[in-house]
Formats: sequence, structure tokens, C-alpha cells
Amino acid sequence: MAGENKQEKQRPPIVVVMGHVDHGKTTLLDYVRKTNIAEREAGGITQAVGAYEIIHTQTNADSTQTNAESQRESAPTKGRKITFIDTPGHEAFTKMRSRGAEVADLAILVVAADEGVKPQTKESVNILNESKTPFIVAITKIDKPGADIEKVKNELTAIGVLLEGYGGQISYHGVSSKSGDGINDLLDLIVLAADLENLTFDPAAPASGYVLESGRDPRRGMETSVIVRNGTLKRGDDIYTLTAKGKVKILENFLGKIVDKLEPSSPALIIGFEQLPAVGETFSTNPSVYATTAPVSSRKSEASKSKKPTLNLILKAGDSGSLEALSSVVGAMSSEERPIKFIDQSVGDVTDNDSKNAIATGAVIMGFKNKVDKGARNLAEAHEVKIITSDIIYDLVKTTEEFFGNLDRLTTVGELEILAVFNQKKPEKQLVGGKVLSGIFRNKAAFEIVRKTNGEEKVEGRGRILNLKEKKTDIGQAESGKEIGLLVNCPVLIKTGDKLVIRK
Repeated sequence: MAGENKQEKQRPPIVVVMGHVDHGKTTLLDYVRKTNIAEREAGGITQAVGAYEIIHTQTNADSTQTNAESQRESAPTKGRKITFIDTPGHEAFTKMRSRGAEVADLAILVVAADEGVKPQTKESVNILNESKTPFIVAITKIDKPGADIEKVKNELTAIGVLLEGYGGQISYHGVSSKSGDGINDLLDLIVLAADLENLTFDPAAPASGYVLESGRDPRRGMETSVIVRNGTLKRGDDIYTLTAKGKVKILENFLGKIVDKLEPSSPALIIGFEQLPAVGETFSTNPSVYATTAPVSSRKSEASKSKKPTLNLILKAGDSGSLEALSSVVGAMSSEERPIKFIDQSVGDVTDNDSKNAIATGAVIMGFKNKVDKGARNLAEAHEVKIITSDIIYDLVKTTEEFFGNLDRLTTVGELEILAVFNQKKPEKQLVGGKVLSGIFRNKAAFEIVRKTNGEEKVEGRGRILNLKEKKTDIGQAESGKEIGLLVNCPVLIKTGDKLVIRK
């Protein structure tokens, strides 16, 4: 807000667009930006936070200018810059939407005229109320069959959104993102609301703002999307967050053009962080805000103690926001009856290290909005490791459900008791001996280690058989009652008394 400092300058408003999935948030911005982002989004759904600048020329500046505006000589009435943050609508991205509201000065609450108030509409209203973010309502799709603006107004009133003419002061406008009807009027409302907020910044202050997104580019390294809130961000600046630090080696504006500096409320892409900063945290060029905290790009979960068949997953995503969303959605599917264990979670493409990890732990690799290295693919195919990737989170949820169905149908192929341990200098080449208790024990098969602790059996880890021997002779399989030697690859050291179980 404004102060008495004469160095302060007016800054453009940062506007977040919020609402239910498929209510027209991205297509509204498409029309405003004269771009076609929506068709390039996988499945037509926005799945990452983006920030964009536009220049809006007020169409009715003279007739709508308030007294407060007319008294401000420095307030321009034409060619006003507005920064938009487009937030995902899918329920997986609640945290990302909440961060958008914290970053923004104003919000547009999008409600489709043909559908009305939906669950994420209510959630968005709660976020806006909690963050005390002023907002305007855009009633979209007014040109669609079944559009009922009056019904939408009544439903908004029922959830406490009191529009002008309906007992409140919240401005609204009906719009069509196909024809553009009402969009200029909506942008005029944003400019007027921004003038009432009297947004300013100090160009001489250390640059500061928020991290919108962070990820790894195979060619350029760590990329971080930010939005500047105060000061002037310059190429060459040292930059800090609570979880990362670095130097602004490359500074790009939202169009991807390299620039020397950016002022508020500009979106920027930075290359130069030494670690990936956490999405949603603040950044500053002032070193006093920096504290050495471990990066959050890779996290390991504790082992599940459930007796039920466990789905082991290695999660990989193209950026940290997508990783958080994937972890949240898939993690919510875990239960006592259908446990999920996250072996590892990290940002980046799927690599051969991920495949090796999956081989050792019997995990499925799940990739969201990223690629699979050729080496990782070849290694996974050779060891029958499943890798599933998609740019649409619904597909990954569906696949997880299918894996659970397969786990429920698992049967024990063979069971062996460890009688002796001979060599364990390297976990990837443990030499042990045992007796087949039931079924058939096959060479090259994956197995679970079942260990009895305090009277309770639980899965301690997974591995794969590298070689089977009976009386120093290589064999392909061993039947119940046979005593054999095994060379196995397993990250967990096997103990005498353990059971190795092969399932199918």
C-alpha cells in the first residue's frame, strides 16, 4: 500500500484467476492474451502455475473514473499493465491455488453460467476470504445453452458472495471467451479495483517476491519462475530463499526474452539457483533472509507397516509443484487396506538411477509431466520394471487404481527360508542359502523379504535373484523341499530366518 516515501512508484496489479475445473479460466486468459495456451495444455487442463502480463487500454475510462482517481494526477487511464496468475482448477492443486491468492493483489472468481457454483468455487471463496484478497466475479460461458446468470447470482449469495445489487459490494460481469463479449468491461473493473488498492513499490529496495514454480531443464539446469513484488531484480544479483540460494545468471521475462532487470509486478524466469527453491516461498536479494535449510526436491517416506500387499512407488515430476500435486493425490489413495509406500520422490526426468532403485525395491516408477531417459527405459525393460508417465493427472490416478486391483489378485509362487548367509560385502551381490518351503523358486525372479519382528511378520524390502545353484550347478528353478544357494541383488541385508517370497 502507499506510503509517504517519494521514491515509491505505482505498480501494476497482480491478479489471480480462480474457480472450478473447466469453468473457463484459461480460455478467458487466452482471449485476453490473444494466445492459444488452452489447446496446448494436456487434456485441456492447466496443470502448472503460469504468470502473464498484458497491456489494457480502458474503453470507458472517462465515464467510469471515480473521484478518487481523478484527484490522482499520476494515475494513467490508458495502457495499463496487468499481471495475471492462472491457477489450476483440479482438486489436486489446492495448495497451488492457495499460494496464488497469497501472491495476488486482486482475484477474479470464475463461475460458469451453465454450471453455477461447484465445490472448487466454494473452496476458492474460502481461500480468498481467509487471505483477505479483494475479488471480482466473472460469470463465464454466457453464450452457452443453459446459461443462467440469475441462478449463478443466487447461488453465490447462498455461499456468502454478495454481489452489487444483491446486498453487497462485489463487482461482477458476464463474459464470453469465444466472442470477447464483456471482457474489456471486466478488465476495466480490475483497473478500477487496483486504483482503489493504491499499489506501490520502492525501486531502490532489495528485490523480493514469490517463487511460483521450480524445475530442471535438461539443457539449462535449474529454472525458477518468480513474480517480483518490490524492488528491482537485476541480472547478476545474489538471490536467496529459505531453502535455496544462487546468483541470477540468466533473467528472462514471461515471453522468454533475456532482460537486464525487471520491476514489479513482473513475472520472471531465473537460472542460477544452486538448489531448487520450494514453491510458494518468498525470495529476496537481501542475504539476511537466507537460512541454511535442506532443499525439498527429494523426500523419502517411512516404510509401511501394513501386512496388506503394498504398492511401492517412485514419483518423478517435471517441476516441484507438479510433484507436490502428484504426491498429494496418490498419497490420498493410500489406506490400511490398500497401502502405498513412496520409495522416493524427486524433480526431473526418469533416469537409470531411478530404474536401479525400482529394481532393488520392487517399485513402480510414476512420472508426471516429464520424460524417460533411454538408459532408464532399457534397464527397466530388462528387469521388468514398470514405468508409467502422463501429462494428465487423471490417467495416473486411474493407473494407480489398476495396480491396486492387480495387487489384490497377487498369489504366492514360491517361498524360501534363509538358512545361511555366506557373503554380504555388497548388497547388490549377496550370497545366501535356503530351503524352498512351498511352490517353485525361479531364477531372475523378484522377491519380497518377509521378516518376523516381535511376533509380527512384515515386508522389510525387495530384491531380485541373480543366480540359483544346487550343489554348485546353475539351475533355472527349484521345487519345494530343495536346498539351494542364491546370489541376489537387494538393498536390505538378508538375515538367517528371513523368508523370501515370490509373488505373481
